[in-house]
Amino acid sequence: MLNASVLSGCAQLSTTTSNGYETLFGNKHDSKDETNDSLSNNASTKHKTPSYASELDKAPASIYNFKDDTFAGPEYYDNLWDRIRDNMQLERDISQPRVIAQINWYKRHPKYFVRISQRAEKYMYHVVQEIEERGLPAELALLPIVESAYDPFAYSHGRASGLWQFIPSTGRYFNLKQDWWYDGRRDIISSTDAALTYLENLNKRFDNDWLLALSAYNAGGGNVSKAMRKNRKRNRATDFWSLSLPRETSAYAPKIVALAELLANPEKYDMVWPYVPNQPFFKVMEIDSQIDLAQAADMAEIEIDELYKLNPAFNQWATHPDGPHRILVPLEKHDVFTENFAALDNKQRVHWKRYKIRSGDSLITIAKKFRTTPQVIREVNNVRNNMIRAGKTLLIPTSSRDMDEYTLSAIQRLNKRQSRSPGNGRHKSSYAVKSGDSFWTISRKYGVGVRELAKWNQMAPTDPLKINQKLVIWTKAPKTQKNGQKVIRKVGYKVRRGDSLARIASKFSVSVGDIKRWNPKADSKYIHPGQSITLYVDVTKLN
Repeated sequence: MLNASVLSGCAQLSTTTSNGYETLFGNKHDSKDETNDSLSNNASTKHKTPSYASELDKAPASIYNFKDDTFAGPEYYDNLWDRIRDNMQLERDISQPRVIAQINWYKRHPKYFVRISQRAEKYMYHVVQEIEERGLPAELALLPIVESAYDPFAYSHGRASGLWQFIPSTGRYFNLKQDWWYDGRRDIISSTDAALTYLENLNKRFDNDWLLALSAYNAGGGNVSKAMRKNRKRNRATDFWSLSLPRETSAYAPKIVALAELLANPEKYDMVWPYVPNQPFFKVMEIDSQIDLAQAADMAEIEIDELYKLNPAFNQWATHPDGPHRILVPLEKHDVFTENFAALDNKQRVHWKRYKIRSGDSLITIAKKFRTTPQVIREVNNVRNNMIRAGKTLLIPTSSRDMDEYTLSAIQRLNKRQSRSPGNGRHKSSYAVKSGDSFWTISRKYGVGVRELAKWNQMAPTDPLKINQKLVIWTKAPKTQKNGQKVIRKVGYKVRRGDSLARIASKFSVSVGDIKRWNPKADSKYIHPGQSITLYVDVTKLN
């Protein structure tokens, strides 16, 4: 006779909803005809869970151990959500108002789970495997939902990056290398290992209280300990629910609890968790040197975007010259990549260009021109310092394709983000950072928010700015509409000889500040005849 622990491990049959997604208990291999018949008989009737005995009859004999009434391992599960659900360990206090609030939010946003499941399919199997090998609660696989929605390119206002949202300092503490070529905080293998190690350490620090450990992951162990000390001084309890923590942290652990509750009882909450196969998505391929990512994609016979999504840590057109020397490829492409990679000569893994040094060149200017670093040029050419001579030739590693084709490299992601209009009739301007500038001073000058300014440029408000760095600013341009007796229209004006910003402002009944806001490159020192500027004027005031 099956005991309760065995019953909880049994997989359920699938049901396909009208929108094409399968429920939490989905089995991707159900017969299409059977599903359609079930829906046509009564589309509004909920799927009835079959008996556990009938399910066990369908299970492969190898997965069941009749000696101790247990399943042999995770290979039984078809749906990865089932595997997580049946290995959860945390207590769920769903009477807490903060948990109820999060449950209600998730229930109101079902499409959120569709997006998450689509992204998670690439990474979550690896995450679950690593969690189980360490004997940790399966709920930790839900943490990247809260942190990044399983988007490895996610970047927050607090400078946190990757699936697990490491800030730079914590990433460095866990040996996640971060430089121009590579950001280990986005590396699927390295960041997952670091995150689980960090969580283990926090759990030990807080005496196996996972709610406190999760809170410390969000706010830092010091802040949680400080809140506990305050409660002790006041003779108050020091459990998570009793602590006074920052708003974000107070909601953090409840989000995990809410997700776990929704996963444990999807029918109770009328929740649909789209099917995610319980099978590895990628294979780790070890290489021993730098390789052009476009070439690697060709060898795996996949699009370069797909390669970047599995290897999001690489910022540029190639892997890091100093490693890690590995590439993740889709599992089904392992054999073809292995074959093609073996046939590739070591010298052909990156393209090389001979460059004749010109007068005025420096390693920095040459490196920028060829999208590489001075250090790489020095190493390749055995240059000991920054001294180079005009007329000499350098060997430069270069990309095999035009940089526009490396669509998920750091520069292309930035370009895409800066080109994305926030809507609301905003007007796009560009701005070159000057000495003494900060996000605050620039935001005040253009009447925009600090956070939105940083977001438009794929940065955090605390990120440092560099002189001559190009920023995009989306200002609120006046709309072309009749407002009482005013008619505001966008006007293109070509600067004439003798013009100044003050003279133009007076002519069109606008302010010099407005002209500068609408035209960041317009400056009294630099405007010249023939230059085009944009104005928003009340045409009823024009003579």
